[in-house]
Amino acid sequence: MRILLTGSTGYIAQRLLPVLLANKHQVICCVRDKSRFSLEKFEGFDIEVIEVDFLKKESLVQIPQDIDVAYYLMHSMSSAKEDFSKAELLTATHFKEAVARSQAKQVIFLSGIVNSDTLSKHLQSRFNVEDALKSDHYALTTLRAGIIVGSGSASFEIIRDLVEKLPVMVAPKWLNTKCQPIGIRDVISFLEGVLMKSYAFNKAYDIGGPEVITYKGMLLRFAKARGLKRHIFTVPVMTPKLSSYWLYFVTSVSYPLASSLVESMTVDVVAEPNDLQQKLNIQPMTYEQAIELAFGKIEQNQVVSSWRDAMNRDAYPDRFKKLIEVPQEGCFKDVKSMKVDDPERVLKNIWSIGGSTGWYYADWLWAVRGFLDKVFGGVGLQRGRTSLDSLSTGNVIDFWRVILADKNNKRLLLYAEMKLPGEAWLEFKIDKDNVFTQTATFRPLGIPGRMYWYAVLPFHAFIFKGMMQNLVQHQASAAEL
Repeated sequence: MRILLTGSTGYIAQRLLPVLLANKHQVICCVRDKSRFSLEKFEGFDIEVIEVDFLKKESLVQIPQDIDVAYYLMHSMSSAKEDFSKAELLTATHFKEAVARSQAKQVIFLSGIVNSDTLSKHLQSRFNVEDALKSDHYALTTLRAGIIVGSGSASFEIIRDLVEKLPVMVAPKWLNTKCQPIGIRDVISFLEGVLMKSYAFNKAYDIGGPEVITYKGMLLRFAKARGLKRHIFTVPVMTPKLSSYWLYFVTSVSYPLASSLVESMTVDVVAEPNDLQQKLNIQPMTYEQAIELAFGKIEQNQVVSSWRDAMNRDAYPDRFKKLIEVPQEGCFKDVKSMKVDDPERVLKNIWSIGGSTGWYYADWLWAVRGFLDKVFGGVGLQRGRTSLDSLSTGNVIDFWRVILADKNNKRLLLYAEMKLPGEAWLEFKIDKDNVFTQTATFRPLGIPGRMYWYAVLPFHAFIFKGMMQNLVQHQASAAEL
């Protein structure tokens, strides 16, 4: 079948795509920016990438007419804008209009469980999107899921952060809210399973694991599965705003995402029984099995996708490509170069920077900078990175975004997502003469930007020098190999 896949750089689509390709389907991936999508790992498969922005109606002409099925996997969960629901409705409306002009017989939509009498803004928005996607031109199949547990999922990483960092938790009362977690592998099985199944046309199904658990129960059972003893006390006085700050500082999520999650966590998300798993012969795994599978992928460095790598449209509306061209005028620069004897080893060290590897010099100062970033509402250092040793354009490395990862030309370019009075780039490059150049570029915003640069200049003098020397000298340990 010829399948249109939206949200192609997102967490779910990156898991679904290999399954669709392995089953010999032709897949057309919709992305806002082709430079963010790497075709290298899909060599030999029938895949096409097109640039489409569903908020811009004029870009919809890129969508081919000869498609059989379309997956709708877009959302605005981490958006900081108050009118995200309007943007989601507009996106859904444009999608419906474009797909209605094609030959598509089915649209498959992954939504949230909406059985509670009172819904959060995001769950209500998901329900509104489902209604907006209904059409006389194709059949809509909606799968509604709650908490998704898997390596790299936002829910999994939040639970992991809380359990591993806090032996004792004084937590808000929403930890007593009920949910029905489901493993990411089962979600993908359902998404692929309903493909062109006539009995699923114009139907909505709740999908969940075999158990209903409270959020407190999820934390305690996660701790038990990891061999940790944890104590949790719930208090009734923690406001939603305070709860959001609690999640924001302890975990790696942004404040907008933390705020959205807290609001949604006050609503029970329990699946209503249906016969879909019997029809598809899917037996959902238990919560503990999902945890075990997730850590197996993490330990083998095989995390396919992560919520961290999702890009907030508010931060990169139209200019991701432009960031590859590092500005020269009106900028401060710190440039260091040296000849290297073993460029491949240096390149490997560069490709492993950040996350659990660290920054090769004065990691405690990087940690301080990350903490200060959190204090001022930034992303901090807690996001880490998805893979220990591989990088693709669009990936996250702590508080940096990968703008270009060109291993063939030995160049890595990062763009700062930390709170700054300006913009910053960090570039590593090894030329054909084996000269390694490390360049930090800062484009200040007014007087505060210039004051900031001169304030941190003394630290740059030894941090960047030490980082470069250690990138050149570092020998991988047995554990890293």
